[in-house]
Amino acid sequence: MYKRSYTPDDRMCDLVCDRYSVLQVMSRFGIAPGFGDKRIAEVCADREVDTATFLAVVNMHLGGGSAAAGEVSVRALTDYLRNAHRYFLSFRLPAIRRKLIEAVDCSRSDVSLAIMRYFDEYAAEVDGHMAYEERTVFPYVEALLEGRPSDYSIEVFRRRHDRVESHLSELKNIIIKYYPAGGTSALNGALFDIFACEEELASHNAVEDEIFIPAVERLAAQGGAEPRPEPLSAREREIIVCVVKGMTNKRIADALCISTHTVVTHRRNIAAKLQIRSAAGLTIYAIVNKLVDLSEIGDLLDQQQA
Repeated sequence: MYKRSYTPDDRMCDLVCDRYSVLQVMSRFGIAPGFGDKRIAEVCADREVDTATFLAVVNMHLGGGSAAAGEVSVRALTDYLRNAHRYFLSFRLPAIRRKLIEAVDCSRSDVSLAIMRYFDEYAAEVDGHMAYEERTVFPYVEALLEGRPSDYSIEVFRRRHDRVESHLSELKNIIIKYYPAGGTSALNGALFDIFACEEELASHNAVEDEIFIPAVERLAAQGGAEPRPEPLSAREREIIVCVVKGMTNKRIADALCISTHTVVTHRRNIAAKLQIRSAAGLTIYAIVNKLVDLSEIGDLLDQQQA
């Protein structure tokens, strides 16, 4: 059974093999295959992608909910949405148009000609929708991130944000119900891509409505400029190393000459700063940030992966 929600400790290869549709999400974050058995947090760290933002988008895409607005990076979301725009406008919609041209003969049928005209008008609508975001919304977000004043409000975007996939659904139904009989496999292939694109656009809109807009509202409410994560103290780094080596709270307390209660408090603070609570997740963090050498914890890592 597929998981509905993935965590930083899950392996990226398992995510892709379970739900291959996330490949489009990964490409918009600049994550390519070739990551071996690394966990999601480790792959994101390698590619300099914010893990919480990546998982918020992935889990929403898979129907498993999303992170709270305060847990995601507005900058990372904006980059993701820009890459999504390029995908739809430069690749997805032009590819569907080419398939439609191959599938319908505009020289023989007025219906075929009308279908192509409908699609072109729809593509222009999507282009206008995304151009508004590129021209108005994203510069506003950049101004917020840089602490510059702006007269715009994300509430304006919320009110005018329409569902760009709706007309594509209408085109799909027109072809299914009214295109003259005798269509070829090419037409079915074009229809398949229209169905897929409709779902992709719906997911794209959901990311904007349920993750991006709330995150920008939170950013505006706190005066702009995303807060940088509070750095770990030297003591917290020591405790991470101990946890990674499999030490209990009591052993850590004895080794560092502090109370068990203090160890628990430090671990709570580490979890809040890193948004990592499991030993496996801390192991990945420690390796990526060179707090430990892989040879020191090889046996423990094998146990965690088993």
